[in-house]
Amino acid sequence: MSEEYYRELEKKYVYGTWRYENTWNPVVVDRADGCHFTSLSGKRYLDLSSQLMCSNIGHRSQAVIDAIAEQAEKLCYAAPGFATVPAALLGQKLAEITPEGLTKSFLTNGGAEANEAAIKIARLYTGKTKLISRYRSYHGASSGAIALTGDPRTQHAIGMPGVVRAPDCYCYRCPFGKEYPGCGVTCAEYVDEIIRMEGPGTVAGVVVEPIVGSNGILVPPDPYVPRLREICDDHGVLLIDDEVMAGFGRTGRMFCIEHWGVEPDIMSMAKGITGALFPVGATITSQEIADHFDQPGNLFSHGQTYAMHPLGCAAALAAIQEYEDKGLVENAARMGKVLEKRLRGLAESHKSVGDVRGKGLFWGIELVRDRETKEPFVTRKQKFEPNTLKRVSAAAMEMGVYVVNIINTLIVAPPLIATEKEIDEGIEVLDKALEVSDKEAG
Repeated sequence: MSEEYYRELEKKYVYGTWRYENTWNPVVVDRADGCHFTSLSGKRYLDLSSQLMCSNIGHRSQAVIDAIAEQAEKLCYAAPGFATVPAALLGQKLAEITPEGLTKSFLTNGGAEANEAAIKIARLYTGKTKLISRYRSYHGASSGAIALTGDPRTQHAIGMPGVVRAPDCYCYRCPFGKEYPGCGVTCAEYVDEIIRMEGPGTVAGVVVEPIVGSNGILVPPDPYVPRLREICDDHGVLLIDDEVMAGFGRTGRMFCIEHWGVEPDIMSMAKGITGALFPVGATITSQEIADHFDQPGNLFSHGQTYAMHPLGCAAALAAIQEYEDKGLVENAARMGKVLEKRLRGLAESHKSVGDVRGKGLFWGIELVRDRETKEPFVTRKQKFEPNTLKRVSAAAMEMGVYVVNIINTLIVAPPLIATEKEIDEGIEVLDKALEVSDKEAG
């Protein structure tokens, strides 16, 4: 059957995600390998965004495929009331590779579920209910996770109560109208003010992506994350680190928060934990939190049917081994310097590029109509509408390069196996695609 046949079949029988169903006209992906994927009609595309910033180890990792197959021959599933070898080994491995002090994990199916676990753990441990997140953030689509989220995708969501949002560390468009370093990192100090005004006795935790992902690749100034740690410590509030997108080598460190030498109380992760070859997430906590739930009467009141799934745990163990054996974190740091240089070159030659920011292989290109006024092409309200960013991505796709556009930012985040040649191939196409936005710029 043709690509058109399967496209129409899926449109008829399968709901999509975050889209107007009647406008969807997708490529039908048939196979993928390395940094490329191929449509059913045979067209090959360079994946410059790792699908949804998750295919970190490349497509079709044979080591992970073999690990899944080997585990499937022995045990495909066990109820979470049982222990399994893959779950035990994965828990041990996560304690080894995460920042010092994090020791015990809840193993789940993805990022939203990992953040749901973080919410419940924080509330159970502290006995407090409020959580502080930020206006530009994404933590998942389930009830608690979408309540934490500050994003246009919350417009139709009815999430849990108890979330208070803080302004962002968005230096290009500072919500306080200041500039770093003269700002005194007001965005962090404002979190301190929020906790004081809400009452430290009511706030369980502060939830942050150390580098904001799908809301614009917002890189904080260096004092920001350490200051948040100090503020949380001052008020007896947990620091909850969402590494779902920025973790597993994406920024040139195994976990993004390591850039600032900060240890969170709780960390959530997913995406890169298996390189997206199997849906797995995890929520790891400090030993102090683990000790709390070891005390008689302190029920760990959370669970899922597919928690600690043996196939997923086996996939994660194999993927983590791939990061280590192939030096993928180091390659992300090394190729990140190449990518940064190329992207800054695009900024010099395209008037519609307002800002370029990122770390490792995790970069955003913010497009503007006018560099002086910083007028965006796309506002948050226009995220789901036809817009300039979508036209730029469509032009790149037509030329064989897939790049994600979210609100007013193109997200350039190739798999961590990317070579300089592949980065140059992607930038060459982006150079041409940006002519679309240049023509619409003032």
